[in-house]
Amino acid sequence: MWDIVVIGGGATGLGIAVDAASRGFQTILVEQSDFAKGTSSRSTKLVHGGVRYLAQGNIPLVYSALKERGMLLQNAPHVVHKRAFIIPCYSLGEKLKYLVGLKLYDALSGKWSFGKSKLLSKEEVLKELPGLEEKGLQGGVLYFDGQFDDARLAVNLAQTAIEHGAVVLNYMKVIGLLKSEHTVSGVVVRDEESGNKYEIQAKAVINATGVFADGIHQMDVPGSKALLKQSQGVHVVLDSSFFPANSALMIPKTRDGRVLFAIPWHN
Repeated sequence: MWDIVVIGGGATGLGIAVDAASRGFQTILVEQSDFAKGTSSRSTKLVHGGVRYLAQGNIPLVYSALKERGMLLQNAPHVVHKRAFIIPCYSLGEKLKYLVGLKLYDALSGKWSFGKSKLLSKEEVLKELPGLEEKGLQGGVLYFDGQFDDARLAVNLAQTAIEHGAVVLNYMKVIGLLKSEHTVSGVVVRDEESGNKYEIQAKAVINATGVFADGIHQMDVPGSKALLKQSQGVHVVLDSSFFPANSALMIPKTRDGRVLFAIPWHN
């Protein structure tokens, strides 16, 4: 009998396994594919406080995220590093607005600061971001955030969970739930390599399957209404010759209200 079985080997599931095992709980994690196969390897590769959340006025979230950003750099410097971002500005009003906002961003980071934001001239922006539209460009604002290898950090979390005594298994798919008097008491898993099936009894079952969470929920309550409304972002990977920049480009708001990044990543 395990204390906790975690379903899902992404960032959330692996983080839960580390937390649980380090507190002394008998923990087992099962993942149906590779670790970080889903959302956890398909991010924008950023460790950031969320400039857009600052614009929305969500100060507590930004403060918390900036602290986490600093702790990640401290704890995992082999996968996290600082990255310069530039917001190009096409009016003096934009320059003032973004500089004030990013100075607040700097202040909220406190001792976890990655560097101070500053104004850039038109010439400095074009040097850092060659190919940018020059017409009307008034300069820009430079600030610092974090960049990381999400999949590699996930694997490190798996290693840490194992070091604390957790059992972490991939290619082990949950195909059913065990129940005792209408309460979930474990999972039925199938080894995707051998086809063998196993029952895992546990005091608590945690569904950490991200966008697939409703699939597990359906095993518990067949025919139940979906709990999640999924959203989707798009990441397009291009050769660096498309945009040979030294710094990352950040556009806080496109015509249709999106946030857009162009970020150097492995050439």
